[in-house]
Amino acid sequence: KPGEDGGLPTKYTLTYHKEGETTTHECPDYITSGPNSCYFNKKHTSIWTMYIITINATNEMGSSSSDPRYVTLTYIVEPDPPVNLSLELKQPEDKKTYLWIKWYPPTLVDVRSGWLTLQYEIRLKPEKATEWETHFAGLQTQFKILSLYPGQKYLVQVRCKPDHGFWSEWSPKRSIQIPNDISMKDTIVWIFVAVLSAVICLIMVAAVALKGHSMVT
Repeated sequence: KPGEDGGLPTKYTLTYHKEGETTTHECPDYITSGPNSCYFNKKHTSIWTMYIITINATNEMGSSSSDPRYVTLTYIVEPDPPVNLSLELKQPEDKKTYLWIKWYPPTLVDVRSGWLTLQYEIRLKPEKATEWETHFAGLQTQFKILSLYPGQKYLVQVRCKPDHGFWSEWSPKRSIQIPNDISMKDTIVWIFVAVLSAVICLIMVAAVALKGHSMVT
């Protein structure tokens, strides 16, 4: 920021120029973002361009300027949260029940063109729990949760960040009720697997024993 204002009424302005250009511009909008701020809309921003920004102070004592700040938009982007978060409990036969979580990138982020890549993070917890369980999902827009407490209502949120920017806010909470009987179904499956494995082992042992007996006789 500029030096001390000496307690006098002081006017502050923000000026900037783009890397490789000599033309200096003043802040296009001092109002939208509130006091002591400058708002740049899409018309005044370019994703891959470096901006050199300076704050200037002027009063009866004269003028002073801050050191320049070098900013590239891709390194300071904070996207909107992901949208259309959906939860589904999958109960495939002979497999463990799991929670299937899906979402879509924020509407205003163009991920299809490839100019911006988003990473995602999920958090969930039983409704009455105090601590969240967090999972990094990488680039994928779907995720599978296997460890679930039967009979609990779960809350789930997701957020995103560009490669070099900041995490978005968490998406609105979505909830799903986990049935009480999922552990029973999982137990039955594993009992079946254990019994089947034991039967196969007994058959193999019997076959080896019969083969050995026939060779002796």
